[in-house]
Amino acid sequence: MSAHCQLTGTKPGFGKTISHSHRRTSRRFDPNIQRKRYWLASEGRYVRLTLSARAIKTVDLIGVEAAVARIRARGVKV
Repeated sequence: MSAHCQLTGTKPGFGKTISHSHRRTSRRFDPNIQRKRYWLASEGRYVRLTLSARAIKTVDLIGVEAAVARIRARGVKV
């Protein structure tokens, strides 16, 4: 599964892990991505969205229709 959020566009961040001896090695900070299914009443079907945990809260706040409109405005196919 891709580590990109469809609503917010959140992607993995990159940085370093620093050990006790202060050696640095590369690491990746992945967002908390979940696949969630929502009923889209206007189209009479379910849509499965790949969202971060923060984006799931945003969908709960603004509604599924507005969230799908924002995703489509970003150019992502739903």
